[in-house]
Amino acid sequence: MKEGAIPNMLFYGKAGTGKTTVARALANDLDCEYILINCSEENGIDTLRTKIRQYASTVSLNGNPKIVILDEFDYANPQSIQPALRGAIEEFHKNCRFILTCNFKNRVIEPLHSRCTGIDFSIPSAEKSQMATAMLARVEHILTNEKVAYDKAVVANLIKKHFPDLRRILNELQKYSASGKIDVGVLAQHSSESYKELLGFMKSKDFTSCRKWVVQNLDLNTTEFFKKLYCEMYTALKPSSIPQAILIIAEYQYKSAFAADQEINTMAMIVQLMMDCEFN
Repeated sequence: MKEGAIPNMLFYGKAGTGKTTVARALANDLDCEYILINCSEENGIDTLRTKIRQYASTVSLNGNPKIVILDEFDYANPQSIQPALRGAIEEFHKNCRFILTCNFKNRVIEPLHSRCTGIDFSIPSAEKSQMATAMLARVEHILTNEKVAYDKAVVANLIKKHFPDLRRILNELQKYSASGKIDVGVLAQHSSESYKELLGFMKSKDFTSCRKWVVQNLDLNTTEFFKKLYCEMYTALKPSSIPQAILIIAEYQYKSAFAADQEINTMAMIVQLMMDCEFN
């Protein structure tokens, strides 16, 4: 920033930690034109051949470098667009920079790592307390500014629960602010009782109720969902079925990273658990 220049960069880390926001902020502060492409939607070679190449091949009006932000780049095709991007980065280096953002850096091919400065967005343990406190102060400012009544202890617990996913924290507060007050209800939404209810539907082979539960909880963080289900199944299943259940949950947790429709993937897991496992 001090030099008024920006290298090609790879931002990686957990969801909701500000990777895309920082990329946009850098472009704005450096007064650079930029284009943002979501690679979970546009992840084929045609995106590079048309959209990216047309944009990167022209010079900006103010003479500053252009920036191409490739968001969620871990979903970009590793057999087509990722290898082709190597040449594009070098071809357009005089007037264009690339910022790649991803949750899983191991899904980005090694030649791109060597062409980009890697920035890890994970928060060191020694800094988590300070960052969470800063997030609490910021959230209180937002709630006060928006005239939303809140219980400070509840907000602090919400931050503790979802940190460092800052986006999830704000989304939860946004949802509950519709009632005009942030109270203990925000923490009780996805309690153990809710998961026990789902397991009860699975035990009775009630497919319709299972699907209704999934639809009502589509906003659940997938990592949290699989972990909670994993913990609750120990009391719901017969001991002989637990190893099979673990394998099923692990399989569909992996598939969730690539699934085009999370509802279908979740329901497929539930159906397999219902059919293959014995309940108490």
